[in-house]
Order: sequence, then structure tokens, then C-alpha cells
Amino acid sequence: MEYLPIKRALFSVTDKEGLVPFATFLAEAGVALVSTGGTHAALSAAGLPVTQVSEVTGFPEILGGRVKTLNPRIHGGILADKDDPAHMATLAEHGIETFDLVCVNLYNFASIKDKGLSDRDAIEEIDIGGPCLLRASAKNFHSMLVVPAVRYYELIKDELARNGMRAPLPLRREMAMQTFAVTASYDKMITEYFAR
Repeated sequence: MEYLPIKRALFSVTDKEGLVPFATFLAEAGVALVSTGGTHAALSAAGLPVTQVSEVTGFPEILGGRVKTLNPRIHGGILADKDDPAHMATLAEHGIETFDLVCVNLYNFASIKDKGLSDRDAIEEIDIGGPCLLRASAKNFHSMLVVPAVRYYELIKDELARNGMRAPLPLRREMAMQTFAVTASYDKMITEYFAR
């Protein structure tokens, strides 16, 4: 589709800078917000209406937070091609709602490089769910708008305001490209850490 209406957004961010104004912009435009633990706490504290991811999945965060968004009710809502009737019928059959926007920034693995941590401690700083959300959203840019970093918040706000809360396809494609650059850089950083 050329213009994607933004009606439901998923947030899971480590860097909370600019989070509340960005989410407020979306909420005031009628976008439903869903988020994970710490992000949910920040949005709730700001008085925004936000649904906890565990309410969507019907399953709590487990393994010390290692597993929270890895669930068909999240990834089905991200990966469905909204132009494919079979995809939409499958979601309806399983009671899965689509997402239109995914905003994720990753655990700051760069910050542990000089801490002298053991491999066992270092791996706890490797984000798993975040890259999965980013890559799934970027893959499905024809049906999704992905926001991979704080530096894009103002651009996204401007584009959505200019287009009646609809994300144009060129913007979605550009954000997908930027997202794959983010995840590639993240994996390269982890590779270099273990190769040190």
C-alpha cells in the first residue's frame, strides 16, 4: 500500500530520550500504544494510555526478561502482509491484531566493552527480542513503519503530521534500510567483542 494508516504502535526502547513526546504525539492522534516493561513504566508514568505486552501475549516476561516479545501475537501482528487476504484471515482466525509502527532501540552493548565482564555476564547485554522486532518490521515495510533510533522521531512526527497520520511508502522503505544498517552494526559490534 502506498500510504499506511498508523493505528497501533509497539514500543520497546532502552534509550528513553524523546520517548514521551513521541508517544504522546501518537496517542493524541488516536494511536493505541503497546509496550514492554521499562518502556511501559515510563509511558504510564507520563499518564499515557498504554497496554503491557504481556496483556497482548497472555504470557508474562520470563527468563529474567530474555523472553517477552518473542510470541506469535506480537510477530504475527508485525509480519502480516496487510495486502494479502490470506494473511489477514489467519490473523482473524487466531485473534491477532496488526501493528503499524514498531519503535525499538537496542541494549547498549557498546557500553560493556571496557567493563572487563566475563562472557557469561556480557551475553546478558545482548539484545535478542529487539533485533527480531526490528528485522521483522523492516522486512515487512510494505505493511509496517519501523523506527530504529531516537534520531528519527522528529522525522516520523513531521511525515505523519503532513500525511494525516499515514506513513508513505518511501518513508517506510527508507526506515527499513536504516533498520537493517542498525542491526548489521549491532551484530558486527558483538562479533568484534567476542573476537577480541
